[in-house]
Amino acid sequence: QLKKLDQAVSAAHTFFVANPQHLQMREDIEKYQRMSGVKSNSFRDLEAMPHLEAYEAGVQHYDADEYLQAVARLEESLTEALSALEECRALCEGPWEDEDEEEEMQPGLYEAIAAHYIQVLKCRQQCVLEIATKPGRISATEDFIPSHLDLLQFAYNQVGNQTLAAECAASYLLFYPTDEPMLEKMKQYLTELGEDAAVTARQNIQHYVQRSLMEKKLIYYSVEHLGETFNDPDLWTPDELIPENLKEKYREDQEKQKEETLDVEEREKRGHLPFEGIAVTMDSHQMNGTQRVVFDRVLTESECKDLLRLTKAAGEAGDGYRARRSPYTPHERFEGLTVLKAMQLAQNGDVDWRDAKLLLQASEKSRKIIESYFTPGKKLHFSFTHLVCRTAVDGQQEGRMDLSHPVHADNCLLDPEGQECWKEPPAYVYRDYSGILYLNDDFQGGGLFFTEVDTVTVTAEVRPKCGRLVAFSSGKENPHGVWAVSRGRRCAVALWYTHSREHAEQERVKAEKLMEQKAVEQDQLDGIKRQGTDHSSRSSSELPVSHSGTKPANRRQKPGSDSKQHPKELRARDEF
Repeated sequence: QLKKLDQAVSAAHTFFVANPQHLQMREDIEKYQRMSGVKSNSFRDLEAMPHLEAYEAGVQHYDADEYLQAVARLEESLTEALSALEECRALCEGPWEDEDEEEEMQPGLYEAIAAHYIQVLKCRQQCVLEIATKPGRISATEDFIPSHLDLLQFAYNQVGNQTLAAECAASYLLFYPTDEPMLEKMKQYLTELGEDAAVTARQNIQHYVQRSLMEKKLIYYSVEHLGETFNDPDLWTPDELIPENLKEKYREDQEKQKEETLDVEEREKRGHLPFEGIAVTMDSHQMNGTQRVVFDRVLTESECKDLLRLTKAAGEAGDGYRARRSPYTPHERFEGLTVLKAMQLAQNGDVDWRDAKLLLQASEKSRKIIESYFTPGKKLHFSFTHLVCRTAVDGQQEGRMDLSHPVHADNCLLDPEGQECWKEPPAYVYRDYSGILYLNDDFQGGGLFFTEVDTVTVTAEVRPKCGRLVAFSSGKENPHGVWAVSRGRRCAVALWYTHSREHAEQERVKAEKLMEQKAVEQDQLDGIKRQGTDHSSRSSSELPVSHSGTKPANRRQKPGSDSKQHPKELRARDEF
């Protein structure tokens, strides 16, 4: 507002780097990019740490095959990072802080000295995470120091400097001495340089590794004998340094991780679909990715129509949205309905009970299909269920350049520049699988697409149609977005699932209880009707009495048989 554009742009850019999912700031950044008075160098991160800035620039040059520039920026980053590490380690010195300890439990002199020193050592070990974490982030870049050396050895080799390439390879092997690809490269470098070449690791890296290993040895001793705890920040810690009782837990964690990252093709082979007639239209291979699949014929045409009628009635009744503009684009209206709200609307007579029940059934059917396909034998819980419609706003589609839903991942924060996806709040980090069950195709645009982590390289597209279910894992391997809906109304059931029971959808539990109560009431009503029919048959002399042992009237009576109490409920429809 003060017309200080340079400061406004740098402030906006700084905030957006730390909060890449903030949609309003994304729009502001795009607005600034279109303004003629704004220079490209105004887009600077005011909180950027020099070594991280140099590292990202180096990686970008590396990815662009600009190896001379990459070498310069990566060397700068490594120097600055080691300097920042020393500053962080110095700040670990200070008074002993232990807020959890009760006042009456005063340690003896030796215990106090040991506890204080262990605290300092653990603080120093965590410094590598501190310097590898961007401002505004929680997660650090993994293997920050070793990754510099790995990139540098390749870049130096590409520019023809085998001596420095070999030096970086030798330095990397201090962290991972059994890494076969690097050992092979080291052999190649030594062959090219000749037998007399004296190749050694860098002195500063040798010092870094030796000091870190000594500190880890002392900390693990305290873990084993003094009851301390330690979260090792490094992936390269030698196995022999870890106490035996901790190795077992480490192996269990590794096995669990291996099971969770089991090759998707193996999962697909053993996953058996629990319903007949459902077709796998596209698998991960056909969609150029992993943990992706498209099913067809999950719903019938009449079931899609019933759910579409539910969206219309819900839109009229309101669900806190009132057909407001979409939170993602001003060019579309957005309507949404949760399972609990659907049941509450049915309870009030605003929608048909059977339509609300169908929403529960359809989402549960989708859950069983996705669970059996991706995680057979491992329970998936609902995280959130949302019946959503997006409607193009008439007269506002010309020249439109935005998306109906920007590219994102469902359980982490995408960082296209850093080629990373940060699994931390405000992302829904507990979500494991996602699904979209489409209800119609009579609109223009609105297709789903998958991209690389860069958010611009499209790898697969899916066209919506009635009964089509798209399912995929919720992590960084599946960034996705929705093309703009330029005409008509696109409706689908959005589904998210989790393995974590504590994050199960509580609204769904309440909705199912309402459904059970309705079923009990209906059974009681049907019982009263049957009793009345039997009594009338026995007492009336005008009506013939049947002695053939025929069953009571079917519970599914004709429409209008109880129109005053339940005008919408008893209607023929397809069943699962």
